[in-house]
Amino acid sequence: MDRELRDKILQFQRNEITEHHVYLELAKRSKNNREVLEKIAEDELRHYKFWRAMTGEDVEPDRRKIRKYLFISRIFGVTFAIKMMEMGEGEAQDEYGKVRGKVKGVDAIIADEVEHERALIKMIKEEKIDYVGSMVLGLNDALVELTGALAGLTFALQNTRLTGIVGLITGLAAAMSMASSEYLSRKSEKFERPGKAAAYTGLAYFLTVMLLIAPYFILTHYYFALIGTLIAGLFAIFIFTFFVSVVQELSFKRLFAEMAAMSFGIAAISFVIGMVIRIFFGVDV
Repeated sequence: MDRELRDKILQFQRNEITEHHVYLELAKRSKNNREVLEKIAEDELRHYKFWRAMTGEDVEPDRRKIRKYLFISRIFGVTFAIKMMEMGEGEAQDEYGKVRGKVKGVDAIIADEVEHERALIKMIKEEKIDYVGSMVLGLNDALVELTGALAGLTFALQNTRLTGIVGLITGLAAAMSMASSEYLSRKSEKFERPGKAAAYTGLAYFLTVMLLIAPYFILTHYYFALIGTLIAGLFAIFIFTFFVSVVQELSFKRLFAEMAAMSFGIAAISFVIGMVIRIFFGVDV
């Protein structure tokens, strides 16, 4: 075995033993998916032993990678962490393919990796993932509606504190309205838990409202406050679209571009409307 191939196999060993520990830890935190995760952890350990038989060396797992995925699972949930691991499985298949002609038995490992992906897709049972649609509805509506409203109010009122208060009242009322609409909609569809769907929608809307109006209570100039709101909105879009794109396997760039275009497009139109209203009605606050 040449040095280059040996180094590559040692890296395979480290990846396998690292993923073995990650899946074991995730299994401890997942009631519904524990058995599948433990089975995948066993497969990863078997793969590690397969590579170890060739090198004759034991390799320590990547503790940093283990901590990273466990941290991700705490913040975004086990499902998100699993999907991130699944993306790594695809990369592993590509790497294994490079040594296919040099090492016997690689085809069996590649087949296992494919089965991992299928099992992972079927096993996902996590509450927050079941309500992604409700969260998307709440966050998207809040971004589009409140960003537009704040842009219009900013020029019409030209007062950061007053704009923030009006935005808060408007946002809270809209959050309750959205939650109610989601409840009635889900109930009419005979959804199992319409109340939880409504809660996720309302909570997503409320948190987005608080993020968007915060600059108006921190900054004194209304233009800077509006810029702060737009930046906060862009940050919210980035985080949420990244989460949804990973979990639902969608294109991040396309989803991000669509949400950003809608929010900022409506904000621009609303800003012009606010300017026209201020001039037409002679608003002077």
